Amino acid sequence: MDKFRMMFQFLQANQESFMNGICGIMALASAQMYQVFEFSCPCMPEYNYTYGIGLLIVPPIWFFLLGFVLNNNVSVLAEEWKRPIGKRHKDPTILRYMFCSITQRSLIAPAVWVTVSLMDGKSFLCAFSINLDIERFGNYSVMNGLTETDKLKLLARIPCEMLFEHQEIRLAASRYIKCISQACGWMFLLMMTLSAFLIRAIRPCFSQATFLKTKYWSHYIDVERKMFDEACKDHAKSFAKVCIHQYFENISGEMQTLHHHRTTGKDDSDDGEEDKRSDEEKLMGIRAQDDMNKVLWNWHTCKPALALRKEQMEGENNGKLNGNAKGAANGLVNGHNHEVAKKEWAVYYSKV
Repeated sequence: MDKFRMMFQFLQANQESFMNGICGIMALASAQMYQVFEFSCPCMPEYNYTYGIGLLIVPPIWFFLLGFVLNNNVSVLAEEWKRPIGKRHKDPTILRYMFCSITQRSLIAPAVWVTVSLMDGKSFLCAFSINLDIERFGNYSVMNGLTETDKLKLLARIPCEMLFEHQEIRLAASRYIKCISQACGWMFLLMMTLSAFLIRAIRPCFSQATFLKTKYWSHYIDVERKMFDEACKDHAKSFAKVCIHQYFENISGEMQTLHHHRTTGKDDSDDGEEDKRSDEEKLMGIRAQDDMNKVLWNWHTCKPALALRKEQMEGENNGKLNGNAKGAANGLVNGHNHEVAKKEWAVYYSKV
């Protein structure tokens, strides 16, 4: 169990590697599903085209949507898009960068499915067999005396080996259509590779500063959400611990009295007090349900501005002011010059 927990924490810490692994698994799954999938062309003029094209379109759409569902950044993108502006403005370029990043990963599995389908050629043969010119493939006397409807029915049976009698014509037509399908597959693969190259390599060259800015703040939004969730979990854990501790203290006075009269459990009581103080500190002054609800609501409606306070410098300035005031008072008591004493004591207290 600990190994699975460590693996899950590692995957959470490496979100990009985790999502790349998910995309790779989905791509392999799509190829494996196509091999396991039993292709059964209806061999009917009314349904061949619909079945063949549907096999090329519907599964990739499903894989594309599944890629969005499995990507945790979709919820981050939706929250950032719909949140009120508050004290922090929304940058459309960051939203576009996050959306493009999610879309790129989600397109991997559909692209693999389409490529494997076109390379195999069965769906292409089922969809376009009724458009063949049978005279190109040798003995065309089989079409003599047939009406247009009967010709379409005969051509629709080419993908079905058991229903088409003339195997030589069927074999030649199948090879012809599969050749065209494979050519389309290679063209599709080339276009996808070229598009990925243009997106990944050329785009940062034109606007490197903008690219770095959007990449940084998109990562910041993801990290901020994770740290906020962790802070909420720590607060909820401390809140529950203190609430349960107070409940047992209030419900059983005898247990509390016995706890104070023990002589052997002094070290345990000290440890318990330290744990209690640490839990109290983790509550950060939020000790009521309404207060916590207000904090969460304010975080959603009015996130803090991205401008950090210089608390350390303010603390040093406050120390200097306190030193000046104390130095002046000591100088008056000792009868020294007011100005000189104030400067000397200010330097002394600033070093402390």
